[in-house]
Amino acid sequence: MALCTVHCLNDLLQSVVSAVYPMLKEDLSLSFAQIGLITLVYQIAASVFQPLVGLAFDRRPYVGSLPLGMVFSTAGIALFAFAMSLPVVLVAVFLVGVGSSTLHPEASRITSLASHGRRGLAQSIFQVGGNFGTSIGPLAVALVVAPHGRRYVALFLIVSAMAFYVMRTICRWYSGYLAAAAKTGREKTSLRRAPLSYGRTVFAISVLLVLIFSKYIYMASLTNYYTFYLIDRFGVSIKSSQILLFVFLVATAAGTLAGGPVGDRYGRKPVIWASILGTAPFSLLMPHCGLAATVVLSFCAGFMLSSAFPAILLYSQELLPNKLGLVSGLFFGFAFGVAGVASAVLGEFADVYGINAIFDFCAYMPLIGLVACLLPNLKKRSEGC
Repeated sequence: MALCTVHCLNDLLQSVVSAVYPMLKEDLSLSFAQIGLITLVYQIAASVFQPLVGLAFDRRPYVGSLPLGMVFSTAGIALFAFAMSLPVVLVAVFLVGVGSSTLHPEASRITSLASHGRRGLAQSIFQVGGNFGTSIGPLAVALVVAPHGRRYVALFLIVSAMAFYVMRTICRWYSGYLAAAAKTGREKTSLRRAPLSYGRTVFAISVLLVLIFSKYIYMASLTNYYTFYLIDRFGVSIKSSQILLFVFLVATAAGTLAGGPVGDRYGRKPVIWASILGTAPFSLLMPHCGLAATVVLSFCAGFMLSSAFPAILLYSQELLPNKLGLVSGLFFGFAFGVAGVASAVLGEFADVYGINAIFDFCAYMPLIGLVACLLPNLKKRSEGC
């Protein structure tokens, strides 16, 4: 629960960045392409380092890894609140991205270590903390920042202080775990055999990365451009658009919480299949509906699509059971990287063709989920052994 709370607070800070985009665009007279560039810099910083951080801490676990990541995020948020030029904004979001790339693979790995065998439930609880934090961010911005100005983002440093406080519990537990592991030699003697051959493992991971690609292109369109879409198409205010974005992000939190336990019971592959492909009817209908129906469909799409990530992450960890940090960093990093590149490309796309065209195009992305049929069923395979 402490890991869930830290994930919530960390992702709340991250979501503040994208939630302030409409105000930032107005303050600095930015184009959609420049908004996409800001997201690209953040997502690249949050993606490139994640596998490296995961691999490094797999080899040399470090008790203070989570506070180290929060130091970068805190510095980035403080700079972002007062940035008055695009280069300074880019430095600020880069720092926030580095903090994210440090926290996510380590926190995910520690979650698996603390799960006592119920890894799906543990990862869902951990992930829903992040989703809940992401959903709170736009609402907090609408209530605290929008009425007063972007400098009020500095108030979110209180969230950083709360995260540092909660991390003390995790650091104490992790320190005891590492001490016990070193004493008993558990880290060296508990290596598990991979369920598939090297070639099939590479193929399965490639399929999972394709699924992440389809999921996060669609998620990028909603997370970064949904507010602009609602303002442009339906004429809602900035504050109202943030509240409606909150509705979508709450749905992603609920879907994440459901995905892990269902995967524990029925296997990861059925959840992956139903989640990504099951989003398609809602995404395809959304560009053709009124405001009320759009909100409902965004909720349904967010719920269905978000249930996939815990299942995908755990499936990948089961493929490489002795490289939890590396796998977590790879998939978190790839997800963030895809979202960043997609945001930049979609920003250029919006400048040329209009904001509505983004949602007409991205509605087809969940159909890529058909490739899930190529994944082997690890649950049956393990039971057979």
